[in-house]
Amino acid sequence: MKNIKDFLKNDNFAAISGIEILEASPGYAKARMNIEEKHLNALKTVQGGAIFTLADLTFAAASNAYGNVAVAINANISFVKAATGKTLTAEAKETSINPKISTYTVNITDDKGDLVAIFHGMGYRKKISLDELSSI
Repeated sequence: MKNIKDFLKNDNFAAISGIEILEASPGYAKARMNIEEKHLNALKTVQGGAIFTLADLTFAAASNAYGNVAVAINANISFVKAATGKTLTAEAKETSINPKISTYTVNITDDKGDLVAIFHGMGYRKKISLDELSSI
């Protein structure tokens, strides 16, 4: 896979959400989402689903950056602070890996650097490469 950022441009929901991958390398990724009116809930804070989507795409970038297809088999999120600023940033770090299963922690922070949410994801690593998938 020449570029995980190019591959993830095919993630239509993330694109509609306005998420930008800033960095991606095997086991690590960083992404940003500028908060817009469409991201807000009735309380005028960022909707949990928008935060989860940011974390999930960042997890996908880190886990798929090895070049093989990795899909989520478990994910959970804890919201620790309401997000009300202009930007959210997610940073994914691999916490364990073996030939089939990998785990990640994604911290989501606001534009003040305050922790907003903590996402934990587990991925299943398939044998098919992203290049093979792209040619199907």
